[in-house]
Amino acid sequence: MHTARLKLVVTCLACCVSAQPQTGPARTKISASAVWQVTPQFIATAPTACEQSSHSAADAIEFTRELYKQSHGDFGIMTGFQDEGPIAFAWITYPLRANTNYGLLLVNGQPPIVNVEDLKLLDTKTMKQSFQFQDLKNQFPKVDIWPGDRDGKEWPNSQPGPGGGVQFTVSYPLINGCHACARAGFAIFNWNFDAHGKFVGTEFQGLTPPPL
Repeated sequence: MHTARLKLVVTCLACCVSAQPQTGPARTKISASAVWQVTPQFIATAPTACEQSSHSAADAIEFTRELYKQSHGDFGIMTGFQDEGPIAFAWITYPLRANTNYGLLLVNGQPPIVNVEDLKLLDTKTMKQSFQFQDLKNQFPKVDIWPGDRDGKEWPNSQPGPGGGVQFTVSYPLINGCHACARAGFAIFNWNFDAHGKFVGTEFQGLTPPPL
């Protein structure tokens, strides 16, 4: 399958997702049935995906549409899923992006979709006030935190949180000014959910050293 053909198929799907009206009741829980694998069979059937009536295709289209609305027009498809109890991991592929084509969502809590690449949700104030970050800026004056490129090969660590909740540990690249600039290590954050699955914020955990 040529790259041009793949781009055409993905673009058709993006238009389909943005245009097709929602039918039936809204989804209450996201599951592995919403996974859309980009295989040769997917490529062959994608142009008619919006017309399919199978349960799995409907779930995948419904999830992609919800993500499209939440992300204000960023087209992504779920390519991996792992249930972690009240919260689940959803790996996302964004085929129309120029950079960072992969992402990670924490789903089925409150709210139903939490995007770990939404840097506004990170406790960056604490990070930037830390001695670690101040020292790093002496070596990398333009250093800042960037979204990770989640390829689905590394799952976040999870551990029990306060009051019966759960925490997910996620790392983010530190880059000195631009996407192609020098790498300066990683920043580590915990994503915290209470015992009822409600997202209650993030906590800065520290930095890893820059590569030698």
